[in-house]
Amino acid sequence: MKSGKSLNRENRGSDKMLNIVLKLLVLSWRVKFEKPLPTGEPVVIGLWHQDLPACLAAFKYRNIAVLISKSNDGSKFAKLSKSLGYDVFRGSGSGGQSEVRHLLKALSEGRSAGMALDGPKGPALIAKPGAEWLSRKATKPLVEVNVKYSHAIRLKKSWDKTFIPLPFSRVFIYYSR
Repeated sequence: MKSGKSLNRENRGSDKMLNIVLKLLVLSWRVKFEKPLPTGEPVVIGLWHQDLPACLAAFKYRNIAVLISKSNDGSKFAKLSKSLGYDVFRGSGSGGQSEVRHLLKALSEGRSAGMALDGPKGPALIAKPGAEWLSRKATKPLVEVNVKYSHAIRLKKSWDKTFIPLPFSRVFIYYSR
């Protein structure tokens, strides 16, 4: 029987390996923007929860502030997000605006912020007021993102039916203001 310390080390090792594999997958996707993201002023990037992996690739290394759940899955996603240049805050906007204040501060400092339009728990593709509230409160435009995929699988059992692009797939980003 293995000791608790040994199991923790193995878990950390497998978590690191998973993070490396996921980062390589994300970096393999070829992202194409319909038009360049507006520059010169910070924006609130609103995306659907099902498109989080693709948006992670699309907006990497732009120092965008994001709010990620404190769940176990959120921990893995937060590590991956940090490794791709995101400014990660942990918490949830579903229990009120308390954690969203970090995104508001980032916007006031001249950085953009990203947030799921349908919140951390859904229902999927039904916009919650968080992104719109943040946009109004910060007086920054809300850029709503839509994504199309050349090749992707869909996680049918997740509440949002997340899209995972296959390696080297093209990811097309469209948005409106």
